Amino acid sequence: MRVSFDLDDTLFVCPHRFRTENKLKFPLNLIFKERLRYGTIELINTLKALGNEVWIYTTSFRSERYIRTFFKAYGLKIDEIVNGERHKKEIQRNKKEPMPSKYPSHYRINIHVDDDISVYNNGQLYGFNVFLIGEQDDKWTDKIIDFVESKSKLYTK
Repeated sequence: MRVSFDLDDTLFVCPHRFRTENKLKFPLNLIFKERLRYGTIELINTLKALGNEVWIYTTSFRSERYIRTFFKAYGLKIDEIVNGERHKKEIQRNKKEPMPSKYPSHYRINIHVDDDISVYNNGQLYGFNVFLIGEQDDKWTDKIIDFVESKSKLYTK
């Protein structure tokens, strides 16, 4: 299965509202100011150990190199990245009508994890699976693993 994650307010969170992974050590903490939601490292490692691809799909215009290097600093390998620039080039292209802010099925992503209700609603409208994540929840990683496993059973039948 291919699982993608949004960054802002999904994996990158405010430490005043969410538990976070440890800050990166100096000097990386001067370059990478974002804080990673607590449990992300274990979640990504578990998903990969179960044979899943892990993607980042964000509307932000952070470069692929920046995103890849950030996760590598935490010991994580991301399989593929779709940022705002790539989405605009490959999804929106020259279309006059606005496309959804994310369109995971274009990339054969089976499940997208996001905090934005409009992305969830677009999933309902355009037929892609979105796991909607919310406020601080110590069980969020278990819920995602369960969701991925339940969808995996549907895809392997």
